[in-house]
Amino acid sequence: MILSTTATWGICALSTAGVIVRPFRWPEAIWAVLGAMLLLVAGLLPPSAAWAAVGKGSDVYLFLIGMMLLSETARRHGLFDWVAATAVRHARGSTPRLFALVYAAGVVTTTFLSNDATAVVLTPAVYAAARHARADPLPLLFACALIANAASFVLPISNPANLVLYGGTMPPLGQWFASFALPSLGAIVVTFVALRWAERARIAGACARDVERSALSAGGKAALAGIVATAGVLLAASAFDRELGLPTCIAGVATTAFVAAMARTSPIGVARDVSWSVLPLVAGLFVLVEALDRSGVIAAIAAWLRALSADPARAATVAGGALALGSNLINNLPAGLIASEAVAQAHPPRLVIDALLIAVDLGPNLSITGSLATILWLQAIRREGEDVGFWRFLKVGAVTMIPALAAALGARLLIG
Repeated sequence: MILSTTATWGICALSTAGVIVRPFRWPEAIWAVLGAMLLLVAGLLPPSAAWAAVGKGSDVYLFLIGMMLLSETARRHGLFDWVAATAVRHARGSTPRLFALVYAAGVVTTTFLSNDATAVVLTPAVYAAARHARADPLPLLFACALIANAASFVLPISNPANLVLYGGTMPPLGQWFASFALPSLGAIVVTFVALRWAERARIAGACARDVERSALSAGGKAALAGIVATAGVLLAASAFDRELGLPTCIAGVATTAFVAAMARTSPIGVARDVSWSVLPLVAGLFVLVEALDRSGVIAAIAAWLRALSADPARAATVAGGALALGSNLINNLPAGLIASEAVAQAHPPRLVIDALLIAVDLGPNLSITGSLATILWLQAIRREGEDVGFWRFLKVGAVTMIPALAAALGARLLIG
């Protein structure tokens, strides 16, 4: 028993390290899938349990499929270039103003479409804006990555993982705002100020003022309408306490098909350019979490959380800080799943659960592989020829995440 538990933990640790470090520059998905397969081959996880674990991610897969189809459709029909040129015009030659516009756009996109949408949909538009403005793209791209997590608890739909910690049942919207309005404001403002300070040298100066903006094509307008409609669908689904994956997928497929029909092009080209590797990555992570659950590690975490909750304020601070760090060590998707299982067993006070949600949403801003949204962001910028290494992101993340997390948790404790 001890040997199998040790082997399970070792395989999960090595697989997660592979996702983070990417040895041989292999895609993240390969390491997650290899770890899952090794657990099966070694007999540490029954095939039925692995299959059931993969099935748990069905809503996440559907959500990502819809968002990726929307993004690729919008890119192909010039929506990103049009948005970029519009942003540059409103910046009026000021790089700091362009940075603020990008950050504000990230807040809106994350709030109403989710953090993954900011990574997948907004990031290409921001890169295009930087290119049009002849500005350094990295500060603007960092703004996309960090706000995708910092604003992801403004609404329940701002991060599909939010409902996991509440057993799949959305708290009433009034109760949500009472718990998270002030922490969200703190996270958004502190992240902006810290990132603006950290990247002040790159942001300083002027950028291009007059850029050509072509009229938005009919396909681009239809793609924009599809994105706006998807936001409405997500809000409606959240209001009626429905899962978000299927509506998002239907909206993405419908938009892609409609735009392709308007432009008389094949939707196969859109499907071919989508980064499908993120789906096996998510599936592999679900299998790794299932293996950890069966090894007893989640029961131990639940017992620790139960004992700690005797003092709710201390538990919120300690558990929140631990989960924020853990989200960067193993990615916030498995960390959030582990936390949700532990919460289901420990039944801690609402204050503690809220602190865990803030930690699993905001904590990943420390490292480049801390969240699925950041991995999607990384894939998006690599398609544009940019890349950010682990240490480069960590330098920015340390300056921005730590004070933002302190502000958000402090605000939640202040509310009581």
